[in-house]
Amino acid sequence: MASIFTRIVKGEIPCYKIDENDHYLAFLDINPLEKGHTLVIPKQEIDYLFDLDDDLLAGMSVFAKKIARAIDSVMDCKRVGVAVLGLEVPHAHIHLIPINSLYDIEFSRPKLQLSTDEFEEIAEKIRGALR
Repeated sequence: MASIFTRIVKGEIPCYKIDENDHYLAFLDINPLEKGHTLVIPKQEIDYLFDLDDDLLAGMSVFAKKIARAIDSVMDCKRVGVAVLGLEVPHAHIHLIPINSLYDIEFSRPKLQLSTDEFEEIAEKIRGALR
């Protein structure tokens, strides 16, 4: 059965897309720790990040760097934190989270509840920084 991320890649489930190319997709996390919390995934469904072949993993890091720089330029944060947990969805992914303290990247804390308009506004701001 396809992962939820594969279903997003195929367009079966909508997302707040930030950017994509032939190999990777970046979209807002719908259960964000902070405004601008973005997921970067390979379009190919591979469960474990370190099972990606070297070229796909390296390319994903470069793609994530571009997205992180855009987030950093438009969100109110000291930097963009990076987390790889890999247990919540069986599809390799990287969390990019705008942070001002270590607490901001603590996954056990309550997630933000944002409206559709807020998600769309955040996605547009980040996409605008990529242009």
